[in-house]
Amino acid sequence: LFAAYFGVTEEGNFEGENILHISRPADVVAREAGVTAERLRAALERGSQILFAAREKRIKPGRDEKVLTGWNGMMLASFAEAAAILDRPDYLAVAERNAGFILDTLRIDGKLLHTFKDGQAKLQAYQDDYAQLAAGLLSLYEVTGTYRWLEAALTLTGEMNREFWDGQGGGYFYTAQSGEQLIVRTKDFLDNATPSGNSVAAELLLRLSILTGDLALQRQAVNIFRLNRDAIARYPSAFGLLLSALDFYLSTPKEIVIVGSPGAEDTRALAREVWKEYLPNKVIAQTAEEDERQAAVLPLLKDRPTVAGKATAYVCENYTCRQPVNDPQELAALLFSNAGKTRAGS
Repeated sequence: LFAAYFGVTEEGNFEGENILHISRPADVVAREAGVTAERLRAALERGSQILFAAREKRIKPGRDEKVLTGWNGMMLASFAEAAAILDRPDYLAVAERNAGFILDTLRIDGKLLHTFKDGQAKLQAYQDDYAQLAAGLLSLYEVTGTYRWLEAALTLTGEMNREFWDGQGGGYFYTAQSGEQLIVRTKDFLDNATPSGNSVAAELLLRLSILTGDLALQRQAVNIFRLNRDAIARYPSAFGLLLSALDFYLSTPKEIVIVGSPGAEDTRALAREVWKEYLPNKVIAQTAEEDERQAAVLPLLKDRPTVAGKATAYVCENYTCRQPVNDPQELAALLFSNAGKTRAGS
């Protein structure tokens, strides 16, 4: 029964050998063999256990155990956003533990490090490490409203600008100016299996520019677009994330503020509505009422009280806000009004 289900024959099913594969549904195999589906499942379970026991006798292949800062930044953003979209507190716990681990373990004497293994962090971080981690921390802030994550993202972005930005030609070098002195410092712009550090940085800079009101960050992102203008026109498929960042820039992103008690149900209901539908061109700031520390850094939070003593959402464009709302359905209507609008003249 096991052989019939997985296509195993005496002569072999591929170049004289057998490769286990499923080509027919279980009920068809059971009917042809004249047995019940339950008996077939029992035979498959026994056979799987026998094969697993045999495999466990083999020497297992080595596994790459190192922790890479940039890759963890991508994972951090994914878990944070998945937690909000799917309403999964366990995903959020993973994201927060990861962020805490990276910040506590892979930053030594104010410098970000590239890798961690066997209890040791080492090697000076590259530009994509900074960009990916800062972007992940910003996503975590947007989901939680916890200022620590935003503060860390801003700090890393400042360090990235000091260590990697090319003040003459524009764009980011891959290696730090305080690192090993190389004959040539290269720049990575192509988005491959993982996005380039410059693409990640361009999107990060635009999001932070809106949140903080720092137009110098926006100008840096535009510089990256201009450096790659001709290459993007010729090979657009090589610039997937950079094109997404360009779309963000050319659109009018929604600036969303949620003011309310962290963890309260009315606050969570508004946050769920923000993440319910796909709206890539947005920035989110969450805060408790009268949080002067955040308001000093984020112009979006200035003069944003709650209304009627309930959690309140503001939807703005270019720092001009619509009427604040308490109801998730009213928030949804504001989020998707003119969602595809682009900048005048673009």
